[in-house]
Amino acid sequence: MPQAAAEITHSRREQRAWYMYDFANSAFSSTVVTLFLGPYLTALARAAADARGFVYPLGIPVDARSYWSYLVSLSVLSQVAVLPIVGAVADSSRDKKRILGVLAYTGAAATIAMFALTGGMYLPGGALFLVANLAFGASIVVYNSFLNDIAPLEQRDAVSSRGWGIGYLGGGILLGLNLLLYQQAPRFGLSEAMAVRISLGSAGAWWAFFTLIPMLGLRSRGAARPSGDVWRSGFTQLARTLRSLGRYPQALLFLAAYLLYNDAIQAVITLSGQFGADHLGMPMADLTLAILMVQFVAFAGALAFQKVAEKLGAWRTVMASLFLWTALMCGVFFLRTSRDFFIAAALVALIMGGTQALSRSLFSVMIPKGREAEFFSLYEISDKGTSWLAPLLFGLALQFTGSYEWAVASLILFFLAGIAVLSRVHVRRGIEEALK
Repeated sequence: MPQAAAEITHSRREQRAWYMYDFANSAFSSTVVTLFLGPYLTALARAAADARGFVYPLGIPVDARSYWSYLVSLSVLSQVAVLPIVGAVADSSRDKKRILGVLAYTGAAATIAMFALTGGMYLPGGALFLVANLAFGASIVVYNSFLNDIAPLEQRDAVSSRGWGIGYLGGGILLGLNLLLYQQAPRFGLSEAMAVRISLGSAGAWWAFFTLIPMLGLRSRGAARPSGDVWRSGFTQLARTLRSLGRYPQALLFLAAYLLYNDAIQAVITLSGQFGADHLGMPMADLTLAILMVQFVAFAGALAFQKVAEKLGAWRTVMASLFLWTALMCGVFFLRTSRDFFIAAALVALIMGGTQALSRSLFSVMIPKGREAEFFSLYEISDKGTSWLAPLLFGLALQFTGSYEWAVASLILFFLAGIAVLSRVHVRRGIEEALK
């Protein structure tokens, strides 16, 4: 076989293996972050709350309803400090695939341990989430950095979109199984709480099992440095990267836009379960069915947006999606029933996957070669379940207004700010800066 043909075959094989890490980890996003853990930790916090409905983690008075959104924000504060270091170390490492494996299995183990949460154990639950979400975000940093290794420039949008789409399938399949378990729990002699605990633990087991495929299918890649020097090299490289960010103004500008609008997207994903359960009073079975529907609609949406991007370009497609997001947030005041929630969830799903997949591929073309993990560590600060300011604003708005509608509407500020910053990004100029 000619060398070029062999490289193409190998690249496609790696791409398929790469897709499967999204298939593996999306169970954490869909089952844990999006659906079960928010309402379940809120219930645990309420069980431990005083007569005013407050709990006191570390002596700080917190409305039990706001505990989950504050916890998400705290998780991202830890990622702000850790992820850039992980990215620099991965770029300096001899084998970043091994780093991906260590992070993935750390997160999976913490998720499996969530099965043990009972009674008023909202504090241990919060601690396990902090560990799992930190490992999750760090593993995505390394995972995303493989995109530039396995796909040439002209394939980035398609490969990134397929990865997101297959990830939604993985999250949807496990969610469907968990929905079946939840609905049939009495038949199996299980309580509602036990069904939720099994669902949480199953997400960790799913994550661990399917991570074996990328571990076997991806090639080991990394810098040719002595392994004993990796941490020192990582910190040195991180300092160098932070000093050199000014040389890549378009990538930096896009990153600022992404951190704004995707912060809001992740807040919608993370807090939708709490909104449906606590505000609309949806039964968990209906809520699970809605989130399940989102996974499969989002799969189709991600592939459809990739086709739109082939005609309009990724930048224009992402910009259009942000205007649609803004309109959807305005519609929260009209949500009254479970049926309304299903309609809103379907509309969100159509644009969610495409917005995120194309954002990833758009950023990848503006990254200097050999520093992919470092730049994606900055990108990951607001990716997949790791939003920061938006959940904080949501929690504050909910605590001080008592209104879920105004809490959701507050997210519009992030979409409008994202649109304003993204409008100033010139992609072609960003590609040229990355090649210098």
